[in-house]
Amino acid sequence: MKLTVAKTAGFCYGVKRAVEMAQDCAGQGNRCVMLGSIIHNQAVIDQLQSLGIGLAETIEEIEPGMWVILRSHGEGPEIYEALERQGAHIVDTTCPHVARIHTLVRQAQEEGRRVIIVGAPDHHEVQAIAGWCRQPLIFEDGQALQRYFLEYPEAREIPFIMVSQTTCTQAVWNFCVENAKKLCTNLKIFDTICNATCARQSEAQHLAAQSDAVVVIGGRNSANTKRLFELCGELCPDTVWVERAEELTPAYFRGRACVAITAGASTPAWIIKEVYDKMSEEMMEIEESFAELLEKSIKTLHTGEKVTGVVTGITPTEIYVDLGTKHAGYIPVDELTDDPTVKVEDMAKVGQEIEVFVVRVNDAEGVVSLSKKRLDSVKSWDDIEAACEDHTVVEGVVTEENKGGVVINIKGVRVFVPASQTGIPRDQPMTELLKQKVKLRITEVNRARRRVVGSIRAVAAAERAEKAAEVWNNIEEGKHYHGVVKSLTSYGAFVDIGGVDGMVHISELSWSRIKHPSEVVNPGDEVDVYVISFDPEKKKISLGMKDHSQDPWANFTETYKVDDVAEVRIVKLMTFGAFAEVVPGVDGLIHISQIADHRIDKPGDVLAEGDKVQVKITEIDYDRKKVSLSIRALLDEAQRTSEEGEEDMVVASADGETTEIAEELSGDEE
Repeated sequence: MKLTVAKTAGFCYGVKRAVEMAQDCAGQGNRCVMLGSIIHNQAVIDQLQSLGIGLAETIEEIEPGMWVILRSHGEGPEIYEALERQGAHIVDTTCPHVARIHTLVRQAQEEGRRVIIVGAPDHHEVQAIAGWCRQPLIFEDGQALQRYFLEYPEAREIPFIMVSQTTCTQAVWNFCVENAKKLCTNLKIFDTICNATCARQSEAQHLAAQSDAVVVIGGRNSANTKRLFELCGELCPDTVWVERAEELTPAYFRGRACVAITAGASTPAWIIKEVYDKMSEEMMEIEESFAELLEKSIKTLHTGEKVTGVVTGITPTEIYVDLGTKHAGYIPVDELTDDPTVKVEDMAKVGQEIEVFVVRVNDAEGVVSLSKKRLDSVKSWDDIEAACEDHTVVEGVVTEENKGGVVINIKGVRVFVPASQTGIPRDQPMTELLKQKVKLRITEVNRARRRVVGSIRAVAAAERAEKAAEVWNNIEEGKHYHGVVKSLTSYGAFVDIGGVDGMVHISELSWSRIKHPSEVVNPGDEVDVYVISFDPEKKKISLGMKDHSQDPWANFTETYKVDDVAEVRIVKLMTFGAFAEVVPGVDGLIHISQIADHRIDKPGDVLAEGDKVQVKITEIDYDRKKVSLSIRALLDEAQRTSEEGEEDMVVASADGETTEIAEELSGDEE
């Protein structure tokens, strides 16, 4: 009998965290008490109590000053408030995934949205979530959701948010989402099923489909263990649910060639090992009869079978394999792998168990020709088909480009990705993808035609949507982001802040007056921005780039005062004058009457945008933050200075002539 333990069986992250936090609290010598069982497994609760941790069912049983351990399924806000009033120290083991749901429903209530919870109404996790919002609707499945909206059609117009219990099955959730989208006109959806739960359920179903029997381990009050039992039972009728190893009997194993073991999220590793060890011991005790051994020795092999054997010898041309039958098996070296760079000794070692594909059976000579690479190819196709059905993400290397798209190698299988699904814009070559490892989803598989189609773009879109959801969940005014400029318009720049584009208006790009965003940024630039405002309903975000901690007006007033002369740049011409930048962020007005020392029809007769000119600051309105400038004042001063110089010269000249005449008269008299 083959015994397989699911890789995902046992403690999930949230349960493991809760147990470790409880153990740490007890290890520090605190007076600890659990408010209800922190996880759904009595054996673990008994173990924690043996460490001195008490168990209280109500707050009234808790004494002031005690350390109270809250369960991993979470509690409502009233529990926290009551414990704080009582002076208790709170050890909050709420699973982070559950805590995120509390935040989502609390924010939804603040936004005026009503909450829909998909899950078991009597489950403590669901009850705790309901405590963080008012009048939530709780539906165990899609049929219950349908019935409600058919009975109350007026509710369809209400703004809703829909979340799920973390242990809900994906099938139930998908059915609820599909119906809710049809029935609600204003709905936000958050898939809050725990990834660990999905992985555990998926692996359990996969094992159940391939096994003769399944053992599901977990507490009777564990919701996720119950779901595992139900899912496995649908695919394997011989499925049993146990809490401990002693519940298993030897009769259960007889006649079964393959048995799988899985366990709920609240089942510790030591209980899983306990069950595994007992089953292994029982298997050892079931001896094969001589007839069974004889039948095994003369077992007939068939072409196309998958068999497992042990490597018994390696030569430069062949690998010998013991299949446990009367046949001698061998793998030609060229049937080991398609990769010429791989050495035989790296793929096969004497004593190693190896799974192979039966190519040809020669009963007359008692030999079987085997192939490893053909089995790998079959497995790869199985994996590809599974990835297509489960919508999982796979990785591969881009090996070639053709007219219609690119080809990706995934475990030896050629996958075609059309150009429209590469994520590369039409005007850009796809050669940049060559030899790159990429992620993609399989969208079509036709094994008969050996045709596989995939999409890189779908993964990128999903990752962007996930990042966008993260941004919208945590965005707030004033929050800073490091982003990338995506595109420019005449009125601003669009910046990607991690899956979401926000717009920086041209007025928020720089303190200086600019005509186009390209004067400050270009597509592809990395920039630091902050949130000015956002609208989750319209999916709009307004961003800023200029540093508001630097006040341009304060800089101006510290540098200049009335009657100072400054060099300014003309930034805009109007019919009544020209605006000039004195310092970045502060413009002054040169009235048309102050542009020249003579009458002009319009400012453009003398000035042009971009000109740098000398002006005199004639007035500063500190209250209204306005500045008046004048070119004419400087021209007038220059004119007055020139006229005063000419008058001085005339006086000097007149004085000289008088002196000469007087000297001449004096000479005549003599």
